[in-house]
Amino acid sequence: MLDAKLQNVLSSLSQTARQLNAPPSGRTAPDATYVKLDTNENPFPLPTIVWQSAIAALERQYLYPEDDNLSLREAAANAYGVATDHVIAGNGSSELLGLIYRAFLTPGDSVAMLSPGFSFNRKLAMLQGAQLLEIRCDESQPLPIEQLLLGCTKAAKFVLLANPNNPTGTFIPVADIERLVAESDRLIVLDEAYVDFAPDCGLRLLSRYPNLLILRTLSKSYAAAGIRVGFGLGHPEVIGRLRNIQNVFNMNVIGHAVGISILAHRAIYEENHRHIRQERERVASALSRLGFSVTPSQANFLLVRVPAGRDGRWWQLALEKQKMLVAFFPDKGLEDCIRVSLGTTTQMDAFLAAVSDICGCPKLEISPAAQQ
Repeated sequence: MLDAKLQNVLSSLSQTARQLNAPPSGRTAPDATYVKLDTNENPFPLPTIVWQSAIAALERQYLYPEDDNLSLREAAANAYGVATDHVIAGNGSSELLGLIYRAFLTPGDSVAMLSPGFSFNRKLAMLQGAQLLEIRCDESQPLPIEQLLLGCTKAAKFVLLANPNNPTGTFIPVADIERLVAESDRLIVLDEAYVDFAPDCGLRLLSRYPNLLILRTLSKSYAAAGIRVGFGLGHPEVIGRLRNIQNVFNMNVIGHAVGISILAHRAIYEENHRHIRQERERVASALSRLGFSVTPSQANFLLVRVPAGRDGRWWQLALEKQKMLVAFFPDKGLEDCIRVSLGTTTQMDAFLAAVSDICGCPKLEISPAAQQ
């Protein structure tokens, strides 16, 4: 029972905040003996030259970071082939996604997202008093263009597309995205967090369509999830207004230094990306032989439908007992699925051994090529 003083404090919250219960304190973080395959991190260490930039940045820890992230924005502009005023830098692309909601939505508005999609969008919409319209799609029709243009989402202030999509890993042909952007007069937000593992990207569309805003991050393909560096790329009128509502000194000096260094040395990561793509094929094939159904993925993870008789939550818990962490989603249509991030060969061998053990199957043989 809340005492009177606390009750008075809570009653002063905004209507939206009152709808949110305080989250639990959380459980103890898993120790280093667990294989962490639940949040799509890239497990490889930073290249030496990037690591050295982070160490050097610590010598400037007593200074505020550069205002408006100018040097980092210039580095991103050079890397992605756009002008600096087309770039906003953020504390991860999740910060930028929150800015887009704040800038474009007022209570009663709506936003459209393909489903299944990034669940954090539900909270962002609720915080703005807006409605999130989740449009179901499948592999046979990855982008329902007519529905997005003319259906119930016609009044949405913007449309969210993730390509490749999370949590499915599916990829939408860029030609389909271009048709949607060309025929729509709304903002299309294209989240390309996993695009370095995919066959194509939407960067070439930016110069032709002012209603396109692309999000990029260094978390997934550049092994910098804990450093939090993301970018938004779009028309300078849109980008400038987002920058204007951004928190002052939103990033730290280490994020600036690491981001600039990664962007200058992206070629170093090509072997990393090649490894993830190879592991994606190897693990998908192995899981298929064990009776799982694997959604074709162009990301650094696999969405896997588990064998009949158990649901995804059961498999998540069973694997956790074997010190394997994978993701489970209770959303409609995903109850029988787990999502598995792709890591090192050693990590994926351990994961496949655990799955084989739970299935009661002999441990899968690992090809010599997969061990390289």
